[in-house]
Amino acid sequence: MGRFGLRKVTPSMAAHPIPATHRIRLLWLLPDAGLPGSDGDARISFEEHCRECDGPVEFVRDSIEALSRFRTGRYGALLASFPCADWTPENLLEEARRVGQELPVVVHDPSLSDDAVARLVRLGAFDVWREQLDTAVAPHRLEALLEHARMRDSAWRHAECTEPWRRNLVGEGAAIQRVLDIIRLIGNRKCTVLIQGETGTGKEMAARAIHLASSRASRQMVAVNCSALPENLLEAELFGHVKGAFTGAVQNRIGRFEQAHKSTLFLDEIGELPLDLQAKLLRVLQEREFQRIGNSETIKVDVRVIAASNADLQERVRQGTFREDLFYRINVVPIVMPALRDRGKDIQILTHFFNEKICRQEDLPLKRISPEALERLSRYNWPGNVRQLENAVEMAIALSGTREVLVPGDFPLPTAGHKPTLSTARPYILVPDEGLDFEATVGRIELGILEQALRKTNGNKKLAAELLRLKRTTLTAKLRSLEQQAPQWIC
Repeated sequence: MGRFGLRKVTPSMAAHPIPATHRIRLLWLLPDAGLPGSDGDARISFEEHCRECDGPVEFVRDSIEALSRFRTGRYGALLASFPCADWTPENLLEEARRVGQELPVVVHDPSLSDDAVARLVRLGAFDVWREQLDTAVAPHRLEALLEHARMRDSAWRHAECTEPWRRNLVGEGAAIQRVLDIIRLIGNRKCTVLIQGETGTGKEMAARAIHLASSRASRQMVAVNCSALPENLLEAELFGHVKGAFTGAVQNRIGRFEQAHKSTLFLDEIGELPLDLQAKLLRVLQEREFQRIGNSETIKVDVRVIAASNADLQERVRQGTFREDLFYRINVVPIVMPALRDRGKDIQILTHFFNEKICRQEDLPLKRISPEALERLSRYNWPGNVRQLENAVEMAIALSGTREVLVPGDFPLPTAGHKPTLSTARPYILVPDEGLDFEATVGRIELGILEQALRKTNGNKKLAAELLRLKRTTLTAKLRSLEQQAPQWIC
């Protein structure tokens, strides 16, 4: 801790350190007047102390030079201390907006009133500090500002990279990096891909990334949700039909395979295909040709197929509801999308990404997210994965109104969704004097637990089973058995 109460910020202090080749730097406009009562030696000592932070902070004394450097965009944030000769905080914010860099600007001025602080925030200040630099608050403020800059940079850096297909696959953790590595390897090939993962993990986003990484990117990807169409319409949807082929076929219609000629066909929830249609799909994948319903003409297509499923297809093969030969035909290159609970490093990055994305779409001033809110989001289990997180951020932005900062209360997440902690407390059941039916009591408790898990996973038995550390088949059998016994308990 130095004379000004500012301790050294080291890489270990950052939750997500940035590689040395891409260090986030803080530009600090610190005029001599910004340190009341300090002499030249004290200032030099102060700056040297801060520069020991592996170079995240650069100091300038002149506001013109600060804006000139800020214009380059090489910094994660601008911190400006006042008073500053010939400049007011309002002037600086206006000029920073004119420069066009959408980077956080923090104003430090101990003399500001509450009304002045509110006015600066409305003008676009990311934060306003009124504390003296020798207080205990300064180190935490600086660390929080640097961390926000790191998160913001991580969330949007991928959108400016030379891989445009990466724009909707956000994250830096090992789990998502494995997915990105596979896409780089197979993007420009014709091989069939099977993407598996829980609901909401971004399987369609991965499919679109594969399409954009290929030579077929100039054509639109065609997507079909196999679980959203009635069985009697699915074949016509995939392969098309001719006029009069069946009741209601009043004109010729091309199917999705023809639409995807020279492009990519994405078959979502392929595990829901009926068995007879699975056989026809297998032939198309093998021969690259098919016939429209009601027509004997053979149509050849050049289609890359990407399939996806949130069900365990190998388990369905064992159950006899999915063809083994079709499974091996589509599982040429397998990709498993990681659950968000296994991407702890990426939760805060994704939160910043969705915050900026939604604010841009709604034409709103960028919201700030408090460290406490980010901590709460990081501890949640996210059964609905990335889709649930995006919805949570969108709801928080909508319900926060004109407030600039999102706080934990803006994210009303169920307590049970947090990462579980083991408890040694035993559940206490009162045994009445007249006794109780042990089997019925235990059955009611078990049924209540199963129903809670299903509610939390929106009826998804696979997720509910994982939540309770059970096999899916075990959960289904228990549920069926307990529901059959329930009427006896009531009697």
